[in-house]
Amino acid sequence: MAIRGVVRPLAGRVGQQLVRVNLLDTATRLAAQAFLAALPMLIAVASFSPEAVRRQLLRSLRTLFGTQGAVLAPAENLLRGGDDSLHSWGAAGVVVAVLSATSFTRALQRLCERAWEMPHAGIRSAAWRWAVWLLVWIVNLILQGTLHRAFGAGPALGVWLQLAAAVPMWWWTQHLLLAGRVPWLPLLPGALLTGAAAVGYGALSGLWLPHALQASVARYGTLGSVFTVLSWLIGYFTVVVAGVAAGRAAVQEEFLARRLGVDTARTPQRSP
Repeated sequence: MAIRGVVRPLAGRVGQQLVRVNLLDTATRLAAQAFLAALPMLIAVASFSPEAVRRQLLRSLRTLFGTQGAVLAPAENLLRGGDDSLHSWGAAGVVVAVLSATSFTRALQRLCERAWEMPHAGIRSAAWRWAVWLLVWIVNLILQGTLHRAFGAGPALGVWLQLAAAVPMWWWTQHLLLAGRVPWLPLLPGALLTGAAAVGYGALSGLWLPHALQASVARYGTLGSVFTVLSWLIGYFTVVVAGVAAGRAAVQEEFLARRLGVDTARTPQRSP
C-alpha cells in the first residue's frame, strides 16, 4: 500500500510536467532544429576534420541508423571526400553553420528551464554554454560507433557502454544549460531516465528503422528518407523530453528528495 501511495502522486506529477513542457510540441521543435541546424553543422565541421575522424563519424551514423548502402550513400560520399562539396564550405560557411546550430541548443535549454520552472538565463552566461555543448555533442556522436561495438567486444557490451556515456552526458547537459542554478544531485534522476530512454530507443529502433529507411528510399527516393529520419528524430526527442520532465517530477517526491538533499518547499531560482 505504501508503494502504491507513492506511485500515484508521482504519476500525477509526471503527467503535470509533461503538460508543462508541451511534450510533443517540444519534441517536434527539437527534432526540426536537429535536422535543419545541427546536422548541417556536423557535416560542416567534418569537412575540416582529418580523414580518420570522418571515417569514425560515418561508422557512428551507420550505428545510429542501423543501415548503409543507398540510404547513407550521400553521407558516405561526402564524408569520404568523394564529393567536391566537402571542400566548398569555407571558414565563413562553418561559422554560419555553427551559429545556426545554436538554435538547437537554445531549444534544449528552454526544455530544461521549463521543466525546472526557471527563468531564461542571461545571454552572457548562456552563449558560451551553447558552443561548449555543441562541441561535446559532436565528440559524443563521433564515439557512438566505437562504444556500440565496445571496442571490438560486440554490441551486447556496447549497449552498456553507451548507457554509461549517455547518463553523464545528460546529467552534464542539464547542469550546463541551466547555468548551474540547480545542484548536481537533483539532476541525477533526470539523467538516469533520459540516458536509459535514449539508449533504449536507439536499440529498439534498430529493429525497424533500417527497413523503414530502405522502403522509403525505394518508394519515394531521397525525400522518403528525409521523412523517415524526421519521424525517428521526433520519437527520439519525445523520450528525451519525457525523461527530463519525469526526472524533475521524481525529485519532488519526499522519499527521493530526502536522499538527494532537495528542499521540496521551493524551486531553485538563483540568478546565473
